Amino acid sequence: MYTPKNFEISDNKIIEQFIKENGFATLVTKGATFPTATHIPLELEENEKGNKILVGHISKANEQWKEFKSAPSVLVIFLSPINQYISSSWYKKPNVPSWNYLSVHISGKLKILSGDNLWNSVSRLTDRYERTQKCPVSLNTLPITEQKQINGIVGFQISIDKIQAQFKLSQNRTEEDFKSIINELRLSNDLEASLMADTMEREKNTQKN
Repeated sequence: MYTPKNFEISDNKIIEQFIKENGFATLVTKGATFPTATHIPLELEENEKGNKILVGHISKANEQWKEFKSAPSVLVIFLSPINQYISSSWYKKPNVPSWNYLSVHISGKLKILSGDNLWNSVSRLTDRYERTQKCPVSLNTLPITEQKQINGIVGFQISIDKIQAQFKLSQNRTEEDFKSIINELRLSNDLEASLMADTMEREKNTQKN
């Protein structure tokens, strides 16, 4: 990912929080002819050595898993749902329009999980998203017939070899232009535009501190 210095994020705490908040990711593998991609939730965890890893699973019906052993080098893309067109008419001087967004790319090596490791990883993922539900479901208390569906998935963990994080939020604009962008986003009365304005202000304050 091309990452200009103005937009680069290197603080691991910010990156890890972003991954936790935007856990629905895109897993990209080499593919035989073209790259293959699957959209799945991934968990950021620590292995037994204390190293950060990503953990997830896909269906056995998805043939992407057949590439895991022969081509274990993968790319994972985390993308915020908050993104917005930025009109050049909002700048004081003539310029080109742009698009604001937040993303993290992780490159690493994939390793297949099985047995208890697979069960535990799926259980942790389920617990994370069930804990806020009115009647939480646990993998361990589901009927045996439902538990056996774990045989239809392929679990994996991904080592983190390279991280590229980019929050493109008009940091390269002057203070006057930045304030104008925030104002125009809020005037649009669009929820996504308002969320982008909030994000821009929050991240600017975070990077100042």
